[in-house]
Amino acid sequence: MDTPIARTWLLGLCGSLRRESYSRAVLDGLAPMLPVGTMLDSHDLRLPLYDEDEDGPATPAPVRAFRETIAACDGLLIVTPEYNHGIPGVLKNALDWASRPYGACVLIGKPALIITTSPGFVGGARAQAQANETLLSCQARIVTGPQVVIGNIAEKIRDGRLVDEPTLRFAAAAIDRLLVACRETHRPDPV
Repeated sequence: MDTPIARTWLLGLCGSLRRESYSRAVLDGLAPMLPVGTMLDSHDLRLPLYDEDEDGPATPAPVRAFRETIAACDGLLIVTPEYNHGIPGVLKNALDWASRPYGACVLIGKPALIITTSPGFVGGARAQAQANETLLSCQARIVTGPQVVIGNIAEKIRDGRLVDEPTLRFAAAAIDRLLVACRETHRPDPV
């Protein structure tokens, strides 16, 4: 992977709560491949269900912490399975909380890379499209280039980590594009 110019903080969001989640295994497999100076943290998506009545002064503390973490990080690395041709409810709920307040949310301009996983051969392509649509509506900066959709994921995991070399290389190239987007987003304005 490309070496970043400065320290870069990526926030990993795993779209699955399952203990032996394939999406978590992808995040864990990619972490050691990150360039020096790149930090990858994860945030638990066990948030209360979005309720506009609780948004504002009464926003639950876990949601405030989630929004603050997104605001502070340089970019998002979202790895999610596909459930019934879409993104899991836990990820959609988290993105709904992050999308508020409308017009001033923490996702605006935030670089984001989406990686999808599936035990089937399609690799979560429909979830990829749905996640892209949701993030675009929030004005996040979706990383362009070949989409990372990992099919037959169960065959590519060993000991709780993604180990398939071609898949790791393909995903690493996408993370390089995410790091470029992070640098461009935080580039000082010319004088």
